[in-house]
Amino acid sequence: MSIFLFVIMALACWRITHLFSKEDGPFNIIYLLRKKAGAGFFGSLLDCFYCISVWVALPFGLWQGNNWWEKLLYWWALSGAACLLEQTTENKDDFQDYKED
Repeated sequence: MSIFLFVIMALACWRITHLFSKEDGPFNIIYLLRKKAGAGFFGSLLDCFYCISVWVALPFGLWQGNNWWEKLLYWWALSGAACLLEQTTENKDDFQDYKED
């Protein structure tokens, strides 16, 4: 796999995961899905970016890997890349309270 393809897949994993965990989606489709999931297992799964990234990265890893260990590595690497992207793009306003003037 080329680095370019890995970066594109990591961005796609991040985008899909962000859509499911933080956005309402077009026509509030994701919001309705989250509402239907309720407060149970699937509802809490849809609230956790890191949990969703594992499941979003799975088909990408299965598609790209040539054997079982490559599939596992791509799965974990893409989920990890999505988590790193989320940490670098999340709102940092929470840390402004600790900044001295």
